[in-house]
Amino acid sequence: MRIAIVQLEPIKGNIERNTMIHIGWINQAINLHTDMIVFPELSLSRYEPELAISLATNQKDKRLDCFQKLSDENNITIGIGLPMREEEELYISMIIFQPEKRRITYSKQYLYPTEVSTFKPGSNPLVLKFETDIVAPAICYELSNKEHYEFAAQNNATVYLASVLNSVNGIDSDLKKLSDIARSYKMVTFMANFIGESGGYKCAGKSSIWNENGEIIKQLGDKEEGLMIYDTETKVLLTATNTRYSQ
Repeated sequence: MRIAIVQLEPIKGNIERNTMIHIGWINQAINLHTDMIVFPELSLSRYEPELAISLATNQKDKRLDCFQKLSDENNITIGIGLPMREEEELYISMIIFQPEKRRITYSKQYLYPTEVSTFKPGSNPLVLKFETDIVAPAICYELSNKEHYEFAAQNNATVYLASVLNSVNGIDSDLKKLSDIARSYKMVTFMANFIGESGGYKCAGKSSIWNENGEIIKQLGDKEEGLMIYDTETKVLLTATNTRYSQ
């Protein structure tokens, strides 16, 4: 299974422009026959909790139809981040587009302390089953919660895929945690992070892939945008590029 992660610096609150940027990266992954691509936490809006009320939407938003079309036409699963609204509650969510299937909204179950006044925790633990792998999505602070990655392991996940905003102050600790998760639970592990600034944080980049032994396969730097694609069957890193793709 070919899995891609993207490291990028989206535009604050500009869903329309960020959509075009996302499409550019997705098309690059499609050209390399990628099966799944995931972006950082709240990637389509940027991580901006103070804007969440005005930007929150739902998985039926017509602006997201372009991602479903790409998924259907190219047999690729796509995970993008957006604040979601259900009645009066706000969630930090990943919208998952699968070929010819109903969209899935996975919402962050374990909130960072500064998020609890704005967002409600999700209650929908999830693994995605593919032909050769079982993928467990994680949203940022979830990787610090044993219940989350143990749920993944108990459901036979072979891939742990973390979509994060990680700051320069927290990156080293989380890199170690993810390496430990990969080694302890024998899961190929991915982390997709931002660069630049977002939500008042200086983002650390260093998006990474670890093998089942917790060893780094590839890590991007702290300033460049980039796309990494790893084949879990052949154990080959297909690409690592720092070119921004846009339409």
